[in-house]
Amino acid sequence: MSETRPNTLKAAAWMLASIALLLLMAVSGRATTKELNVFQVMEMRSVIAFFMLLPFVYREGGFRAMRTRILFSHIVRNGAHYVGQFLWLMGLTMIPMAQVIAIEFTAPIWTALMAAAFLGEKLTWRKSLAILLGLVGVIIIVRPGGTSINPGQLVVLGAAFVFAVSFITTKALTRRDSATKIIFWMLIIQSVIGFTPALNVWVWPSAGLWPWIFLIAFSGTFAHFCMAKALSYADATVVMPMDYLRVPLSAVIGYLLYAEAIDVFTACGAALILTGNLFNLRRNKPLPAQAA
Repeated sequence: MSETRPNTLKAAAWMLASIALLLLMAVSGRATTKELNVFQVMEMRSVIAFFMLLPFVYREGGFRAMRTRILFSHIVRNGAHYVGQFLWLMGLTMIPMAQVIAIEFTAPIWTALMAAAFLGEKLTWRKSLAILLGLVGVIIIVRPGGTSINPGQLVVLGAAFVFAVSFITTKALTRRDSATKIIFWMLIIQSVIGFTPALNVWVWPSAGLWPWIFLIAFSGTFAHFCMAKALSYADATVVMPMDYLRVPLSAVIGYLLYAEAIDVFTACGAALILTGNLFNLRRNKPLPAQAA
């Protein structure tokens, strides 16, 4: 069983690393899916990332140490995550990246509610306010009434809901297995799930695409490693609202790489998101009896 003492600062640090890698994954995902089918991208990511993870596996005792007593939970988590990842990558091919990331951010809201319902985590007023501010910020950025709904928006909305299931099961897994073990089984299970679909659409990538393939393998895998570490240090209702930071950051990336303009709505929404996260991360002082 994996036991770690709660530490909000460490959780925040690991989650910030996860956010940076997820943004890299979005950029590399857009680059790879221009040439390859989504099924093939996901399969190559899992297989290549498995070899990238091996040093961490050997550091924890090798393959014998990767045995788990909760294999079914890993299968459920990775089945959900595979579906969510497929829909997310499909969304990248259909709508602008900033819009993909923004719509995805209904996921932390579903996560917080599921964590309260199924994991027994408390929705304190501080956490509830952070979620509310984040939700309002995302709505301001997306402005759902401003334009007609694109099918890609519905695809990403579906991905967000499935991701919430994945986040909750990841939190449950961190109570029994290490982050390395969680990612180890993620790569094996998703490789098995995606083998046949990828084989049916397989084409050999061009030479210039290989750096992007390795980047999506690295960023996609170790983003989850960092997220699992963050969830081992704090409740999902503390960790996941931090992920809202990807909304303003993706807007900046969209402006720099894809000429997507940053408007006043994005700035206002980002300010609300940052305020909610900073407020949520304020460290609660323990009572004297708890300190003792």
